[in-house]
Amino acid sequence: MKVVHPKRGYREVKIKNRWLIAASAVGIHLSIGSVYSWSVFTKPLMNQLGWQLGQVSFTFSLAIMFLGLSAAFLGHFVERYGPRVSGTLSAIFFGIGMIGAGFAVSAGSLPLLYLFYGVLGGIGLGVGYITPVSTLIKWFPDRRGLATGLAIMGFGFASLIAGPIFARLIESVGIASTFWIMGAIYFVVMFASAQYLEPPPQGWLSKGFTEKVKAKARTVPQDLSQLTANEAVKTRRFWYLWLMLFINVTCGIAILSVASPMGQELVGMSAQAAAAMVGLLGLFNGLGRIAWSSISDYIGRPNVYTTFFVLQIGAYALLPFVKNALLFQLLLFLILTCYGGGFASIPAYIGDLFGTKQVGAIHGYILTAWSAAGLAGPSIASWVRETTGSYAEMLFVYVGFFVVALAVSLLIRIDIAQLKKQIKARPPVQA
Repeated sequence: MKVVHPKRGYREVKIKNRWLIAASAVGIHLSIGSVYSWSVFTKPLMNQLGWQLGQVSFTFSLAIMFLGLSAAFLGHFVERYGPRVSGTLSAIFFGIGMIGAGFAVSAGSLPLLYLFYGVLGGIGLGVGYITPVSTLIKWFPDRRGLATGLAIMGFGFASLIAGPIFARLIESVGIASTFWIMGAIYFVVMFASAQYLEPPPQGWLSKGFTEKVKAKARTVPQDLSQLTANEAVKTRRFWYLWLMLFINVTCGIAILSVASPMGQELVGMSAQAAAAMVGLLGLFNGLGRIAWSSISDYIGRPNVYTTFFVLQIGAYALLPFVKNALLFQLLLFLILTCYGGGFASIPAYIGDLFGTKQVGAIHGYILTAWSAAGLAGPSIASWVRETTGSYAEMLFVYVGFFVVALAVSLLIRIDIAQLKKQIKARPPVQA
């Protein structure tokens, strides 16, 4: 492909395979998504080192908090230096975080565990999360939802792979060695994946898509605007997106944090059956990421988010009255597909509304909603349960949250419609 160089004129550029770009993105997300398997370390750490549950669990909360913070503060770094550099940085931070966690365990130091896994590992999580997503949006202008869904699906499915591996390694080689071995493996996978990542040349379209455009079978999707991150945060639609993601994640995390005891209390599930259900929730979390994000390419991101909230209003309202364990689980599985789909569809929605100019930086700012929800979700669930003495009352509270989210999903449509009218009313630019 020929592209214009500002000083050298036209030059030939070898275009990389965008599906290998997608595979590299999945490699990074499968690695950092192992954070969702943190609970596998909980009991072994408590038994070996005598730490309390809250002390061990705080490591996970710290990692998620720094995920959101680093995504927000380093989003501009990703845009400025490109996915190869930022992906390499993510591999270094996450690798050091994992390997350092092994040294923390061998030294019996809880502060070191917080520093390495929670802070340094969390920074690797945040940079690694947004790096491939912003790149994929540019490589797949025709199928943004599918592309970002593939990568973020890897993050959701990672725990299904990492959990059993962690458990087996802990039994055979111990906790510290598990961190060292997996830290080294994740570093190699992430570093190798990052080296293939790069954005496409300006104005690039895939060959098949270009042919369809020429045949007028498809049109190039037009973004609503092309804004920088600092310009985007000054718009109403940015905060509408932030609030929708915050509510979706708050309620989803709350369900994940109490799914097992809630199933036992409301429908009389056994502890074993409830534990199996929790494992399946992770599966549907991952499936929802690829399914809903792919659907969004056909029905549009606004319709997908409105559908999320309508379905979840119904599901949360029904759960307190369900007495059948199978129906109870099916409703939870539906909720988790919406939870995962909300994560996977948000990058493409950002591209639609703000363009690809600084999509990584904007995505980083939006992900602060995840950090806030990670703290709010379990806390709200625990407070309502302790105050009312029932999980049923907690579910009604979340119905109210989703009514607000539904209203916001309609408000953002009004904002989009008004902006489209303004764009249409502008006089054509004179040549």
